[in-house]
Amino acid sequence: MPVFQAVLFDFFGTLTCPVQRGSAHRLTAELLGCPVDALAAVLDRSYYERASGRYGTAEATMRWVCEQAGVHPPEGVLRAAVASRHSAVRADTRLRDEAVPVLTGLRRRGVRTGLISDCTHELPAFLPELAVAPLLDVRVFSVQVGRCKPDPALYLAACGRLGLTPADCLYVGDGGSRELTGAERAGMTAVRLAAPDLSGHMVFDAEPAWGGPALRSLDEVLDVVDRADVPAGCR
Repeated sequence: MPVFQAVLFDFFGTLTCPVQRGSAHRLTAELLGCPVDALAAVLDRSYYERASGRYGTAEATMRWVCEQAGVHPPEGVLRAAVASRHSAVRADTRLRDEAVPVLTGLRRRGVRTGLISDCTHELPAFLPELAVAPLLDVRVFSVQVGRCKPDPALYLAACGRLGLTPADCLYVGDGGSRELTGAERAGMTAVRLAAPDLSGHMVFDAEPAWGGPALRSLDEVLDVVDRADVPAGCR
């Protein structure tokens, strides 16, 4: 039996390629009659409040964002903007080439898999469309839990759904939201995905001082599991 009975992954920047807001977000701003920079500024400064579900549904959250940006669209336009933002976030999301092979490889080894993501309402809505969805045993979304990383509630929720202890789990993430420190404090082993392409990744509350083990590619997760230890060469 492997030391790790489950591997839990961050989503954006870990199972996906680096994320930046693409051109599709401009359409949302245009629908709302709001300068795109003003909308982006509100989204940036309110990320953790929105990702913890503080403002309610997707429509209620968009209404709050509009108020902060100084626009007051009618309900029909607001609903269209919610759909537009969903499409824009989906367009920004491209799975890493290694994501499906790594998840498949873990399952073949008898290792369970899960997702722990700081996210707003869009990801839970479109994740079922992605190729990784049937390969994930558990999915924990901050917007549904009401907490964001590094709060232990997210990590412990994943463990509880798997019926495992934190010590049974390996956590893999790019380091946003101080997620690696959070995973360790919850009792997991954590490794950072330090892929070269992440230099351009949009990230909030990173932990650049992380001194733990790091991987250069997502497929190195299989090496970690196979060795039942964190490889010394990755430190």
